[in-house]
Amino acid sequence: MAKIGIFFGSSSGVTRGAAELLQEQLSGAELIDMEEDYDGLDQFDDYDVLLIGSSTWGQGDPQRDWVDPLYELDNDRPDLSGKKVAFFGAGDQKTHGEHFLSALGKMHDLFVGLGATAYGSIPTVGYEYEFSLAEKDGKFCGLGIDDVNQEDLTEERVVSWANQLKSEMGL
Repeated sequence: MAKIGIFFGSSSGVTRGAAELLQEQLSGAELIDMEEDYDGLDQFDDYDVLLIGSSTWGQGDPQRDWVDPLYELDNDRPDLSGKKVAFFGAGDQKTHGEHFLSALGKMHDLFVGLGATAYGSIPTVGYEYEFSLAEKDGKFCGLGIDDVNQEDLTEERVVSWANQLKSEMGL
């Protein structure tokens, strides 16, 4: 059975809530809070599947607890070949629609560039935004959550995405 690590950074609690719901849906998955539980790049080696969670801030940047780990990944360039990875996170498509979920796109490009295989793309249908670096080939490269404008859809989206990952990754 694949060992699943749910690595997340959360400032307002939305991404944490999604991570916890994912853990409920994915038997045996372990939560790694990037602020409290992250120990270094070697921690990624402990898992076959990496679920990467971050909200989007500023000009499409990842949540602050990801800044140093992403810098290390970009500089140390570890080989992530053989890792399955999927991305999820929060954004506000109306107030910050010019960078909606862009942090996921940046993280996707880095992890895939290091050899990981990405899963979990979803249609952009049902979202209204101006631009997103997370949009790849007409789909988001991961799960987008918008608790500001569409909180009523969050649980359904997370559960559906977890089922999609089970199917795509053979979990």
